[in-house]
Amino acid sequence: MTSVLNKLVKKNIVSVTPSFVAESIQYEVVMGSVAYGVSNDSSDTDVYGFCIPPKDYVFPHLRGEVAGFTPPGPRFDQYQQHHIKDVSAAGGKGKEYDFSIYSIVKYFRLCAENNPNIIDSLFVPRRCILHSTRIGDLVRDNRHIFLHKGAWPKFKGYAYGQMRKMHTKEAHGKRKQSVEAYGYDVKFAYHIVRLLNEVEQILVEGDLDLERNREQLKSIRRGRWTLQQIEDYFGQKENELEQYYLKSDLPDKPDMQKLQALLLECLETYYGSLDKVIVPADELSNALRNIDEIVNKVRGKL
Repeated sequence: MTSVLNKLVKKNIVSVTPSFVAESIQYEVVMGSVAYGVSNDSSDTDVYGFCIPPKDYVFPHLRGEVAGFTPPGPRFDQYQQHHIKDVSAAGGKGKEYDFSIYSIVKYFRLCAENNPNIIDSLFVPRRCILHSTRIGDLVRDNRHIFLHKGAWPKFKGYAYGQMRKMHTKEAHGKRKQSVEAYGYDVKFAYHIVRLLNEVEQILVEGDLDLERNREQLKSIRRGRWTLQQIEDYFGQKENELEQYYLKSDLPDKPDMQKLQALLLECLETYYGSLDKVIVPADELSNALRNIDEIVNKVRGKL
């Protein structure tokens, strides 16, 4: 199974730098309105995912790099490219893609922060998975361990951002038509409601169904809600979610030990044994203890 980005590279539709990105994608999904169940035929295809860079990108000491001393070598965090059009797709109708592919390390970090865009990518409906390897399946199967109560301030911040844009950002094109027709930008509005609904699911259920409120979101996109209704919903939900936050059974913060173990399992599956790359904490402690014992013995003989 080949990733969509890699297929586009092989068709010479797009050139990807660094070249390893397209070939090492482990998980690739459709996001945006398609994942939320509110898309229309004109919706672009937003693709998110993660890849695994070469081993020395993740463990730069393997190439002799000493942090703070030697010049840093090449780094990779993410690849982003928008408006990539495959004119042959969809029976000749064409399809336009926007790609956001992250290094597995950055992807884990953003998921651990409960970044709304990235955590959503782990909970998309199965129909939205374009490409997933054994490693991609492993991460998705363990997606619930990324969730924690910190989702509330993170999602609230994003919702505030959408609210601010709805009131202040100048609209263009189809979005300008929306403002002229309904008095506000319906796309910003539906994202406000979506973010509040999603974080409620996370806090109350410890789970996330991106399509649960699709009919509600569709009605907002069609302009069926007034601006006042959007603002009232925000105020009501904000008060409710503060209470859900206090009562939630989720941990206060991510379990970084579990997430690191999962990350290392993924890397070991991809690279092979990491025995010569990572010294386990207990082995390091034992080594330091042995050094202390040797030093003390030598001191005793002086």
